[in-house]
Amino acid sequence: MKYALVLAAVLLGGCSVVGGGVDLSEPAVVASSPDVVEIQRVPFKVGVSSTTVEQLAKAQACASEQGAGLITEPGPIEVYRMQCQDGKVFMARCELRQCRKM
Repeated sequence: MKYALVLAAVLLGGCSVVGGGVDLSEPAVVASSPDVVEIQRVPFKVGVSSTTVEQLAKAQACASEQGAGLITEPGPIEVYRMQCQDGKVFMARCELRQCRKM
């Protein structure tokens, strides 16, 4: 399960919903070799630890207009993603509201 979550985070790391015009209701389809891979886009959701993750990101020189979004279901363990203005992605894992950089 942990590896699936990390894989999902890596796949989502290059996606950005900053700028509006992205339709998140339909999965994106990306062509690879002869196979077609379907990628599900995750809409931006604020979580209980979004502010904490934004402060962690700021300490790592990551600034964002949108902020940190929850990419997992709410619960005792949550993963957040933040698109930095310089193009990098900051991710954090929070367990019982105790957050650490991934």
